[in-house]
Amino acid sequence: MTAPTRTPHIAVLGSANMDLVAYVARAPRRGETVTGREFRTVPGGKGANQAVAAARAGATVSMIGAVGADAHGTRLRAALEHSGIETDLLRTVETPTGTAHIVVDDDGGNSIVVVPGANGTVTSLAPGDEGLIASADALLLQLETPLDGVLAAAGAARRHGVRTVLTPAPAQPLPPELLADVDLLLPNEHEAAALTGIPDDPHAAARSLLQQVPEVVITLGSRGSLYAARGAAPVTVPAQQVTALDTTGAGDTFAGALAVALAEGRSVGTALAWASSAAALSVQRSGASESMPYRKEIDAAGPRS
Repeated sequence: MTAPTRTPHIAVLGSANMDLVAYVARAPRRGETVTGREFRTVPGGKGANQAVAAARAGATVSMIGAVGADAHGTRLRAALEHSGIETDLLRTVETPTGTAHIVVDDDGGNSIVVVPGANGTVTSLAPGDEGLIASADALLLQLETPLDGVLAAAGAARRHGVRTVLTPAPAQPLPPELLADVDLLLPNEHEAAALTGIPDDPHAAARSLLQQVPEVVITLGSRGSLYAARGAAPVTVPAQQVTALDTTGAGDTFAGALAVALAEGRSVGTALAWASSAAALSVQRSGASESMPYRKEIDAAGPRS
């Protein structure tokens, strides 16, 4: 992808967690104990991950959320700032920092338990949040923070004409007033099925979702991604075929890179392929935020127009 004429500004309202990651040959069944080969503590959370992905993909990024007044919170803030992310509106609260307890197996699959902690305090916009959102080219949202805060952020973006991209994860029923303020819905195929009640048919799920939002991208893992918009033919972009080491954070990598590419005015097909290249690079490395590629790497692996 060639250099943009200007650097886009991406605002992110979302979670910041410390990821506690255990690597195992296979995940334990209920009631079973298995021996892991490695344990790592890695900055994460869907909001922070998407912020890092967008920053590494070439955007100026601002993070809205909350961490605790504890060692995890200090480390998370430092990690975001090290990635060049503006954290003035990342709140510090008395509630402990959120954590995600992740098991990664030898096939690169994962299972995750999230304990929201400080993320659960983000129930509304704080002073300065709306102005920051208004200054952005796009707003990235997820559902690891309370729905009231997500609703408030999406409403602010709508008032100021800022494109809103929502990753509906963890999947849950979405109120019509939120969907009315979403420009692009970005579920994976499982989330799309949960939202629509249509399993195993991403095209039908996308058509259903277009009754509620103007644009949808459904990510399909190793099969790529599907874009659908009202009044347009769907676009399917294949994924690069790679051997996955750890899929944690791949969807967030895709979301951050896609937001940057679209904010730069790239065509949908090129933007999807570029984001897919970023995700493919990330799954070949361990961890979530630390696995996310830089723009130079994505450019080398992806389309250039």
